[in-house]
Amino acid sequence: MAENKGVMVCGEIIEGKLAPITLEMLGGTRALADTLGEEVSLVLMGSGIGNLASEAIAFGADKVYVVDDPLLADYQTDSYLPVMEKVVRQAAPNILLLGQTAIGRDLAPKLAFRLDTAVAMDCIELSIDPESKLMLGTRPVYGGNARGVYACETRPQMATVRAKAMEPRERDDSGKGEVISIESGLDPSMIRTKIVDKVKEEIVGIKLEDAEVVICGGRGIGSPEAFKDLEALAKLLGGAVGATRPPCDDGWVPSSLQIGLTGKIISPTLYIGVALSGSSQHLAGCTGAKNIIAINKDAEANIFREAQFGVVGDYKKVLPAFAEKLKELLSG
Repeated sequence: MAENKGVMVCGEIIEGKLAPITLEMLGGTRALADTLGEEVSLVLMGSGIGNLASEAIAFGADKVYVVDDPLLADYQTDSYLPVMEKVVRQAAPNILLLGQTAIGRDLAPKLAFRLDTAVAMDCIELSIDPESKLMLGTRPVYGGNARGVYACETRPQMATVRAKAMEPRERDDSGKGEVISIESGLDPSMIRTKIVDKVKEEIVGIKLEDAEVVICGGRGIGSPEAFKDLEALAKLLGGAVGATRPPCDDGWVPSSLQIGLTGKIISPTLYIGVALSGSSQHLAGCTGAKNIIAINKDAEANIFREAQFGVVGDYKKVLPAFAEKLKELLSG
């Protein structure tokens, strides 16, 4: 590779639009690039995606590498991995970031292996060390009970970034940038798998991972009917309902609502944990929340160690009073 320069983001596209995680990384990487005096670039892979390059520039990209090929219409490791490797070797970035998504979790370690470098997975904060100029990636460790800071001396320095760990920039259509088209070099014989069907999950209201407010119920909720009270409170706050693993395992709520190490990772502005103990596996999924409120009748529950605010009491008494006060404040 030539001398490595620049901060590169591997973009994702959802239903013909730049994914929220991509916009977040474009905004968050600007500080890294400015500290190093380098540019921000974005890689877009897909089919019929040329119109998204200007969108990426409006949200902060200095360069956009576009690889447009029908074989890239859907994410498959066999197609995206060689194409991403080709782009990275050509562009030689100093830093390469991917989202901590289904795509990023699959692609990042395989790509790092091919590039003979390392990758820090699931980072919640990125910075530049003022002395070494290396990127420092902070990520939860030991099930969310601690945070580790990692640096990589090989190039490109790689990391995956958790959703909502960064803030997107305001759109600026006056922004200028360079668009570079790259041939994929793919052959159909390279792709060993075939997507035969897609099942779209039906979601009523706000998606759990996109919600700014999340009300989460634990085993102490007691029954599936009790989640209706959480849904009413979530609706009042314009948020979504989540659950710990036990209610999902017991069939009280769909497994798609599970928050935790083996569920969804969320980073809402406000997280309210109701009748849950706060196991390390669950906290690994919600410690990115900016504000945590815990409601539990056990004063020794682990969740209170993470919460900024806590209420020791029976949620059946606490929630109705809380809801009434909210209605009063919202109507006033």
